[in-house]
Amino acid sequence: MSVRIIAEIGVNHNGSVDLAEEMVRVAAACGADIVKFQSFHAHNVVVSGAPRATYQIANMGGSQSQQEMLASLELSDEAMARLKNACDVHGVTFLSTPFDVESLRGLLALGMSAVKVASGEITNVPLLRAIGAAGKEVILSTGMSTLDEVGFAVDVLRKAGAGAITLLHCSSEYPARFEDVNLNAMVAMRRVFGLPVGYSDHTPGIEVPVSAVALGAGVIEKHFTLDRRMPGPDHRASLEPSELKTMVEGIRHIELALGDGVKRPTRSESDSMLGVRRSIVAATQLRQGILLTEQNLTTKRPGTGISASRWDDVVGTIASRDFDEDEMITL
Repeated sequence: MSVRIIAEIGVNHNGSVDLAEEMVRVAAACGADIVKFQSFHAHNVVVSGAPRATYQIANMGGSQSQQEMLASLELSDEAMARLKNACDVHGVTFLSTPFDVESLRGLLALGMSAVKVASGEITNVPLLRAIGAAGKEVILSTGMSTLDEVGFAVDVLRKAGAGAITLLHCSSEYPARFEDVNLNAMVAMRRVFGLPVGYSDHTPGIEVPVSAVALGAGVIEKHFTLDRRMPGPDHRASLEPSELKTMVEGIRHIELALGDGVKRPTRSESDSMLGVRRSIVAATQLRQGILLTEQNLTTKRPGTGISASRWDDVVGTIASRDFDEDEMITL
């Protein structure tokens, strides 16, 4: 199965459905498999007056509360229906992360095939139970969490009836520092939980998500924007269209390069093999009946004669006929 690439529009639409629809079109053209949004009702997510996260203040400035910021970025159920249709039209899978049970119900009514759980909800038992009870595939981001907390969330989801679960390693900073990524933690989660893993990336550039594929990520999620200069909490940690396209191409190249793990010559190598491998040849002119020794034999290209791997079989035998210098030995 190919790596699933999620273009995370999130709230980078800045509250505009028209902008969100255009972003769906561009993400699909860049090769994304899935386009993801965020669904929430601000008053269900955060208390009034709560401050924004540090990265949100750094990326946006201003004095808005977190609830005010989120309220400006909400999309209605009708808007989500439009975006689901846009995804269908452009041949990508629609996905949105619900941050409250009410939003989850609206997304399920649209026929969403999987549910994405945000890192911040990994301890939210009521929401996890509601998501699990939907019986859908769950893609669980694990930023800011320990292995024990990941195990806790997986247990809650499974007991509630969740379908297949994929764990996404994540560093919940926007942008994230390379030294905080710890990609090997993704590998550890696969080993500990025996579940498919992936990576949700917030670092600048594309090197880390492409590397994650080489380490076994089956899902890659990356924030996407039309312009990093736009106002909003996540634009600075997002890829612009040309970068998203390059990331998709890089991931597909790594998938091809990983292969099936069987060590064998490739078809193209087989064409080169005879030209660069060595045969056993006469190091000097030899007469019929002479003893073939390490002194009067050598190995040279091409490999169309007796393979150099049979050196020990040939040394100590008798020349079957005369051989000129550089002539391939025959037995």
